[in-house]
Amino acid sequence: MPNRPIPRHRPVPLLGVLLAVLGSAPALADPPCGPVPRPSAESAQVPALPTPLDPGRIDVTTAGADALLGGSTHLSGPITVRQGARTLTARDGDYNSTTQAFDVRGDVAYHDPLMSLAGESATWTTEGGGRFDKASFELPSRPARGTADSIDLEPNGELHLTRVEYTACPVGHRDWTLRAQRIDIDQAAQQGIGRNVRIDFKGVPLVYLPIVSFPVGDARKSGFLFPVIGQSNSNGFQVAAPWYWDLAPNYDATITPGYMSKRGVTLGGEFRYLTESSHGQFSSDWIPSDASTHGERSLLKFNEVSDLSGRLRFDTTLANASDSNYFQDFGLGPEGTSVTYLQRVARLTYLDDNWRAIGLVEQFQTIDQTIAPADRPYTRAPEIALRGRWNQGNGLGFEIAADAVDFVRTTGVEGLRYGLSPTASFAWRAPGAYVVPAIGLQAVRYSLRNTSGGDTSPGVSAATATLDAGLNFERDAGRRVQTLEPRILYTYVPYRDQSTLPVFDTGLPDLSFVQLFSSQRYVGGDRISDANQLAVGATTRLVDADSGRQLLAATLGQVYYFTPPRVLLPTEQASAASTSDLVGQVEVSAYRHWNVQLGEQWDPHQQQSARSQLRLQYQPAPNKVANIGYRYRRGLLEQVEGSFSWPVAGSWNLYAREVYSLKDKTSTDSFGGFEYQACCWRVRLVARHYVSSRTGTRDTTLSLQLELNGLSSVGERADAFLARSIRGYSTAPAGSD
Repeated sequence: MPNRPIPRHRPVPLLGVLLAVLGSAPALADPPCGPVPRPSAESAQVPALPTPLDPGRIDVTTAGADALLGGSTHLSGPITVRQGARTLTARDGDYNSTTQAFDVRGDVAYHDPLMSLAGESATWTTEGGGRFDKASFELPSRPARGTADSIDLEPNGELHLTRVEYTACPVGHRDWTLRAQRIDIDQAAQQGIGRNVRIDFKGVPLVYLPIVSFPVGDARKSGFLFPVIGQSNSNGFQVAAPWYWDLAPNYDATITPGYMSKRGVTLGGEFRYLTESSHGQFSSDWIPSDASTHGERSLLKFNEVSDLSGRLRFDTTLANASDSNYFQDFGLGPEGTSVTYLQRVARLTYLDDNWRAIGLVEQFQTIDQTIAPADRPYTRAPEIALRGRWNQGNGLGFEIAADAVDFVRTTGVEGLRYGLSPTASFAWRAPGAYVVPAIGLQAVRYSLRNTSGGDTSPGVSAATATLDAGLNFERDAGRRVQTLEPRILYTYVPYRDQSTLPVFDTGLPDLSFVQLFSSQRYVGGDRISDANQLAVGATTRLVDADSGRQLLAATLGQVYYFTPPRVLLPTEQASAASTSDLVGQVEVSAYRHWNVQLGEQWDPHQQQSARSQLRLQYQPAPNKVANIGYRYRRGLLEQVEGSFSWPVAGSWNLYAREVYSLKDKTSTDSFGGFEYQACCWRVRLVARHYVSSRTGTRDTTLSLQLELNGLSSVGERADAFLARSIRGYSTAPAGSD
């Protein structure tokens, strides 16, 4: 569905506005078949659609004048008529003092900040109106050109053009042409109407509209957008015709009727609004009767953010799918199979200099029905969280966090959980060094339901102590600055038996350099992890001394356990290891067009990798990029990925991507395509084959996009898909460096 921001609009000059309501396309650079005339510096600064020009004083320059009967005067050429910013020249003509009109003939030329005209004859009045016959025109700020049998300019700013041909192609090329029987433009009202409009591409008609209403300038206008056309194995031939509805300056809607040959009639909608204190969007996709499933299918989404005051904000995100297969059937690729839950949350947030308070209600719709009911997330109905922080200015700081949550689910234990965590710290800082000791308390208590006779009010508390310290060394390395930043974090939390406590929202996060320096092993409030450990790590950076740009960063860290952790989750296995996995990361930025990201989690006890990631990118120019990637997670996945977008043979650009699972020995997502850029148009073709369901079903899609430079585009927005799929992809013209 097209995205049309409410507060911003793009002005479109004169005849180019005809299909502005149908979309927009990026401008191309000089094409391979000849340069497009560039606007002058003077014309480039003129607004695309100014208000009607003030007629002002008329100055006439002519080689001679002969008075005739009836109040007419014959003007011998060459003739020049100037009226404000308008200039009219011709070989000869007549002036009628009764009608105050000029009739000029031969080599007629007209110029104003908006356009240039040339024709066989013209009529011009002192009031600022005129008529030009058999005229050709140019819009220097576009640039674009065309012809019309007649062009009438009214003194009030209205324009009337008959039998119009328009193109943005350079002189000598008419690859695409817009033809209209009549175009009427009211510049004051910023509205226009075209009748019997047709777009030809290479002599083949693409679009025909008997009548179309369009905006002039930056005003929005209701009307049809370009139809969306596609093809896939699961849905068949697809077509949709979006209708944009300009309801008010601060809200609008798009209604999209469509058809899928294997599904049936579809109807999509989007409504957006914007006020001084809030903004929101509602969207829906609906199939009244899916021919493949013989049932109704739908997806609804709503989100809103409202600032109720300077410190109080309300936001909500709601979503609902009609069935668990919706994203597999209508998703845009393998990402559709990874949708596990849809979030529904309403949140109220208060924030001031010391306090942050949050109240929320949250629930999830389970999309992946293979997840057992006992493993699905709880509903929070409600959650209230409070956090306060005070810094005394002498290094002494206090912090308190408290929360109360009611966890609800149809299966298993339910109940209330209360948490409290006060902390006091003292920060000593000096140039290149810091030491921050802290002490605190963590406490959690429950009021449970559905316990099957167990304790309904369990609880636990434990004191905590941490010591965080670090250094920062620098040395000059020519035009570079190299740093060395060692850090340690000692954490002590005594062991408390928590084996009888429920698990509502707590899990073990991935180990990373950030997680190494966390005093909590878990995410969530159901466990107080015991600890007697020391985290040790270091980071080194290489920074450009002039620009401050980071060229290289490398980190390495590990946790040493003086006492192995004893607190566990029900699915977690105890370990007697004296150290954690070793975590390292290296980033190299833009070294001779190369970018490298390497991450590794090494298990020293089993002498093997637990998790690895490698990203290698070569990008010598904005439109030249090649990527190689590798992802590994022990026991879960091992994938390699390659992608590129590269210009070949001047006007051609090739691109492709492949994701291959080494674990499953099969490709999960692959596509390839090409792009051809001509003088004033560009075409993209993408073919894609991918896994479209959790059971391994595959789908094949074909996407074709045609962009007409200076007018619009037809088909799906393939460039947006390419930007998501190929890191570093750019729409820069082929051959540009």
